[in-house]
Amino acid sequence: MAEKQPDQQTLSRGLKDRHVQLIALGGAIGTGLFLGSGKSIHVAGPSILLAYLITGIMCFLLMRALGELLLADLHYNSFVDAIRDYLGSRAAFITGWTYWLCWVAIAMAEITAIGMYVQLWLPNCPQWVPGLITLAVLLCVNLITVGAFGEVESWFALIKIFAILLLIAIGIGMMLVRFKSPNGIVTSPSNLISYGGFFATGLDGFLKSFQMVIFSFAGIEMVGMTAAETANPRKVIPKAINDIPVRILLFYIGALFVIMSIYPWNRLDPNSSPFVMVFKDIGISSAASIINFVVLTAAASSCNSALYTTGRMLAELTSTSRRPSIRKISRISKNSVPATAIVISALLMGMSSLLNYLIPSEVFTLVSSVATTSFLFIWGTIVLAHLRYRKLHPEGSGFKMPGTPVTDWMVLIFLFAVGVILMFSADTRIALIIAVVWLAFMTVLSMTFKEYKYN
Repeated sequence: MAEKQPDQQTLSRGLKDRHVQLIALGGAIGTGLFLGSGKSIHVAGPSILLAYLITGIMCFLLMRALGELLLADLHYNSFVDAIRDYLGSRAAFITGWTYWLCWVAIAMAEITAIGMYVQLWLPNCPQWVPGLITLAVLLCVNLITVGAFGEVESWFALIKIFAILLLIAIGIGMMLVRFKSPNGIVTSPSNLISYGGFFATGLDGFLKSFQMVIFSFAGIEMVGMTAAETANPRKVIPKAINDIPVRILLFYIGALFVIMSIYPWNRLDPNSSPFVMVFKDIGISSAASIINFVVLTAAASSCNSALYTTGRMLAELTSTSRRPSIRKISRISKNSVPATAIVISALLMGMSSLLNYLIPSEVFTLVSSVATTSFLFIWGTIVLAHLRYRKLHPEGSGFKMPGTPVTDWMVLIFLFAVGVILMFSADTRIALIIAVVWLAFMTVLSMTFKEYKYN
């Protein structure tokens, strides 16, 4: 491991079991499910359920690999420490800075989205105001204690979970009473196969859906950032990871199954939220406002997670600098949080309002797409580090990755296949190419930038 400087306090283990479990839940549920599920269903039809199932299995295996790495050494602050140990300082440099910038870009997009959501209620409010206010409030929360972050994130996760469970409960009730929609469609599971079959859009639509599905899980690895601040990591982290299959079955597959049982897949508006349609059909006139509140919560949750993640990652990346002035960024405050690193990250996120004003929205959307595409590389690097770890330590740790090394290679092949699929869609091809160029640039930088050579 890189030698950390002893001139600072350490992070506190202030995250409780409940916090980590709900953070893990929240990390797997984003705005894509509430707003983007109509579009993903439009692309793949009912086969989107299979795409989520396959991707969910791969993400579970990825998280098992990450869990074994982190529990092999409880001194790791994040998965970047493990990457440095097993793949070298250059891989850690590229992965760490890419991960930090990815989360900054995602947060900038979410801050922009918050302003758009608030305008549904306050149309005359400048779009940049709500996002900056939200960022300022969340910054204060993250500077208090890690426990404060965990508590806020837990409540954000509970709101998202409640909305999904309510949808599923309503859908089951509609199936039991054979509810007939205003269009004359009877709610039934048979709607999944009665309109062109399960693979209604063919193999092409099924494969193209993976780029939307996999991006729904971007951030699932964030549980790996909590290892150094979890009260009982050997108990809490395995439980959070092992619950992933149940979460995926219930929250993604369960919700989409209910939606497509209520409405034939080809009658869903790809530009509207299916959640709003369901709530409106049962007579809830304020359905749009309810879902708007939920997606606003989801965006704020993502921003909160970004502040937590970028603060810890920036502190870790600067802690090994040979320059004291840069190393100061990694200092831990009296509240046991990397305050300076969090503030620097927040300032960059706050630039989203200026960027949206200066550059076209298409460019800003492209930057966000590049960030999410880069998660393929980050996840792949975690799996490669795990392969190296098990080669050096065949006995593994107490939380072993099942079926390794076969399962490791399954995940790597899957991630590579998704990358190939991205090349076949014009809207994702550019993002993938830019991501590859960015990684190549970071590789060259890691060879020439002596400042961050590790001991």
